[in-house]
Amino acid sequence: MTRRPVMIAALVGLVALLSVLSLCAGKVWVPFDAWFSASDDPRWAIIFELRVPRTILGILVGMALGLSGAALQGYTRNPLADPAVFGVSSMASLGAVMTLYLGLGAAAFWVLPVGGMLGAFAGVAILLGLAGASPGVLTFILAGVILNAVASSGVALALNLAPTPWAVNEIVNWLMGSLSDRSVNEVQFAAPFIVVGCALLLLTAKSLDVLTLGEAGARSLGVSLPRLRVMLAVGTGLSVGAGVAVTGMIGFVGLVTPNLLRPFVAARPGALLLPSAIAGAALVLAGDIVARLIPTPVELKLGVAMAALGGPFFLAMLFNLRRKLA
Repeated sequence: MTRRPVMIAALVGLVALLSVLSLCAGKVWVPFDAWFSASDDPRWAIIFELRVPRTILGILVGMALGLSGAALQGYTRNPLADPAVFGVSSMASLGAVMTLYLGLGAAAFWVLPVGGMLGAFAGVAILLGLAGASPGVLTFILAGVILNAVASSGVALALNLAPTPWAVNEIVNWLMGSLSDRSVNEVQFAAPFIVVGCALLLLTAKSLDVLTLGEAGARSLGVSLPRLRVMLAVGTGLSVGAGVAVTGMIGFVGLVTPNLLRPFVAARPGALLLPSAIAGAALVLAGDIVARLIPTPVELKLGVAMAALGGPFFLAMLFNLRRKLA
């Protein structure tokens, strides 16, 4: 076996192990033998109604974030690229925040995630419109930065003008990102969009490998850069948008996982996609388990835990890049 299949097999094993721990770990520790106890055991409700949806959602969201980060880094040839940079996550957040601001989130469970998805779709449409017909990477990046700034301003405005302190509290709690209190309804809503979005991103593997020769070289070998850009934008919008819509903002997964795995795939962007998806799932599950087990009065938000991990990692990468450019 070559190095990449071994790495993928090891990552799948790690996700399986973390999934089992995710079903057991929490303020109430559920031992493995409880899974086979009588159906009237109250611990069954903890496992199947709370932790199974939480674990599945953690795997799906982690895959979406890790895969989209690897795809965007491959397209931009920039190891610091992240789904949030292109404004899709921010627009999904803005759509969800508006439902909370208007007091619509309590009407039904699906109102908030639908608002998030509509924001993500609007973000993709605006991103492609701002980028225009030019296939250039720089134009695409600048369009994403503009979109991210506008969406972040909209979220800040909603916080500033929130009609009640309770609305502010709901918005802030949601923006911090979490997998807690998620049910099978959120899984059923997000899963189809995430699966389709991830499939689109995986289909870009060969084009991303060819793109390492440069835009002119890729065009000469038959790669349609506008088509590649649309696939990346729609794939990221579907997968990341659906994840953000049901969990809130969870940052740095798309930044960390591709950079950890890149040395093992000879820096081939296409070969990095699937391992990054699996590693993203492992990272989100591990972060969620740690967030549950830290002894705090209230459960630590997953977005806060990932920021505590990703911030120093991002800073170390900046220093490393500066040394290389010096």
